[in-house]
Amino acid sequence: MSKSTQKQTINKGVTAAATQPQQPADAAKMSQASRNSKQSGVLAMLRSPAGATIAAITKLTGWQQHSVHGFLAGVVRKRLKLKLVSEKVGHSRVYRIVPDGVGSPAARKPRQRAA
Repeated sequence: MSKSTQKQTINKGVTAAATQPQQPADAAKMSQASRNSKQSGVLAMLRSPAGATIAAITKLTGWQQHSVHGFLAGVVRKRLKLKLVSEKVGHSRVYRIVPDGVGSPAARKPRQRAA
């Protein structure tokens, strides 16, 4: 085999190995990791009857306040299409995920049209 043929063979082996995606060794580890993700932790807090404040979510995740607001609007409300309600409790706002048809009194109150 000539040197140029050897280089082509070696290069083909390298590129073929580099282009193949690496598969996880254990699929159970992937599902375990996704169950313990920051997103799942926040969703668990929001599903609890007590709900969660922005401060509690930032403490859990390490995210900044604007990132938490973006997560609530973009992921929880828009992507996951969950009903998120907020209530003012004292000096802080508490966010909760509720089933459809359930919410705060202000959310259940029908809106009247302007005449």
